[in-house]
Amino acid sequence: MPNILQTILAQKQVEIADLDTASLRRAAEESPPPRDFLAAPPRSGYPALIAELKRASPSKGILAPHLNLLHAAELYTQNGAAALSVLTDEKFFQGKLETLRQLRAGSLGLPLLRKDFLIHESQMYQARANGADAVLLIVAALPEDTRLAELHACALSLGLTPLVEVHDEAETERALRLPSLRLIGINNRDLNTFHTSLQTTERLRPQIPASLPVVAESGIFSAEDVSRLARAGVSAILVGEALVTAGDIAAKVRELTGQAAP
Repeated sequence: MPNILQTILAQKQVEIADLDTASLRRAAEESPPPRDFLAAPPRSGYPALIAELKRASPSKGILAPHLNLLHAAELYTQNGAAALSVLTDEKFFQGKLETLRQLRAGSLGLPLLRKDFLIHESQMYQARANGADAVLLIVAALPEDTRLAELHACALSLGLTPLVEVHDEAETERALRLPSLRLIGINNRDLNTFHTSLQTTERLRPQIPASLPVVAESGIFSAEDVSRLARAGVSAILVGEALVTAGDIAAKVRELTGQAAP
């Protein structure tokens, strides 16, 4: 039986077959230039918060089916988030590219990460054309070093910041070989078991040069978690589930950015 990543990647191949690469490239080239991702300094002693917009995930199912994503983005922005992560996968995460477009056209101003399973240049052009400032590159989804390097270079050529996501030591080694690497994400979720552990970040962070910014992803729910990851030396945290399921989203953002007591 294929694992969930293989299932998602098979669906992406179907979606990519329907894309007009040439048209998307022209649209990307005509789009406003991307903004610096994570340019704003975080609150002293706290990693920057990349606040995620999503309604569902394959591992947890439906999280927040009725969440108003644009209103949540306003709450994230008003309460200290440094950037927004936007799920654009429809089949598995109930996301839409339209959300990315709406946020870029709006007045919030925070940089935007397109969170999806990107395995082809057409998706990079699509990201830029729809307002993304950064894109996710999952090393596990790109098993060939040459392909990973090509997509990383494509993102950079479009002015996008590639967030290169790793899950283990071997993937981290592959990421560190990329020319002009700017940003690494450590996903604390095991893609095979879906178990999450902050020990993944604590184990992998020392493998990465201290000067290279690192984003900790998954399994972050409390101020205590944030403090633990800050001690591990991360520059930012990416949080979705804890925010979209919170009874008071604004208060949870303030907690995770150090603006409120836990």
